[in-house]
Amino acid sequence: MNSLGTHEIPKPWISTPLIESAALSKAAGCHIFLKLENLQPSASFKSRGIGNLIRHSLLNHPNPSATHFYSSSGGNAGLACVTAARTLRRPATVVVPVSTTPFMIAKIKTASATNVIQVGESWVEADKHLREEVLVKDENGVYVPPFDHEVIWEGASTIIEELDEKPNAIVCSVGGGGLFCGVQLGLQKRGWKNVGVVAVETEGAASLAESLRQGEVVTLGEITSMATSLGAKRVCEKAFEVGQKKNVKSVVLSDAEAAMGSWRLADDERMIVEPACGASVAICYDGKLRELLPQLTPESKVVIIVCGGSNITVEMLMDYREKYGRTKKWATDEEIPSALSALNGR
Repeated sequence: MNSLGTHEIPKPWISTPLIESAALSKAAGCHIFLKLENLQPSASFKSRGIGNLIRHSLLNHPNPSATHFYSSSGGNAGLACVTAARTLRRPATVVVPVSTTPFMIAKIKTASATNVIQVGESWVEADKHLREEVLVKDENGVYVPPFDHEVIWEGASTIIEELDEKPNAIVCSVGGGGLFCGVQLGLQKRGWKNVGVVAVETEGAASLAESLRQGEVVTLGEITSMATSLGAKRVCEKAFEVGQKKNVKSVVLSDAEAAMGSWRLADDERMIVEPACGASVAICYDGKLRELLPQLTPESKVVIIVCGGSNITVEMLMDYREKYGRTKKWATDEEIPSALSALNGR
């Protein structure tokens, strides 16, 4: 065990603002607060969990100055790994499938990845190559999973620790389940077991919802959703376990709704996020939140975790608005900026 104290290794994530959104509150009919995880160093909530795992590894490694971190995610988890490792002055290598976009590879390289290796048609093949061909050659190599690790959940739970008041409900997107597990852990630690949690997925990537429907953890045949950051074929066992709690409401939205959440958040709050995050935001529009949680009142407080994500551009948002820019009409539409910027609001 090394002699480093916790004060000697900084946390590679930040405490993020919690702001009330006037536009989303008007749309939802209650107080909507945004927890801005898109402001994390890696532009997503992944900085907390993966940053916590990397920090924990350095604190407990016999030779921390020799460690090299390895991730097989070509998305936000890989970017968070490289970003946290750079912050803590350690190298990181990312193995990604050949389907990873040049845009995300450029992001990972810009974040100072030691190496980016493209192998395999899917994450499964890239991960196998990392474990069997790359990691075995480095005795000081540390594997960084994208979501299925209790130290990652512990890091994500700090989101809840930062809340000053107990909300009536929390909305979060679910991919593999790391954020969802962290939210449930944070609520447990604060004794807020009766706070509702809306777990949001998209059609074609709803591994949690399908597992809950079948009563066991299932593996999806393929991922067909455009919200690729939610594209875990199999949710982690812990997510399935906590997903069965009474405070959980599982909901599955269409790709169109997730994309709508992204472009409307940009118009209403000047923030750019992936559809994987837009799915949680979309709950606030068109009466969806009240349908899911009819017990909410105008005084209720709901926290939306703006989980962020880096695989998004202004051009992509414009394309989403062009394809999915026609909104439903509600009584308060004229008071919501994005309802007026929608194609049928002009």
